[in-house]
Amino acid sequence: MVCDDGNQRQEFLLESPELGLYLPPMVWGVQYKFTGDAVLLVLASHKYDPADYIRDYAQFLEARRRST
Repeated sequence: MVCDDGNQRQEFLLESPELGLYLPPMVWGVQYKFTGDAVLLVLASHKYDPADYIRDYAQFLEARRRST
């Protein structure tokens, strides 16, 4: 998992079912290299709405710059 807040980028290896990761708003997340038995579980406070998400990294950086 890669987490990027626009200033700092960190990579996390979630290699155990006891591990989880919280991503606050305005953090770019990339999940990759899933094993065959991996499960991705998302817990959210609101129903999924595609319009709530930025899908372009350059747009994310611009929105992040405007929010600080």
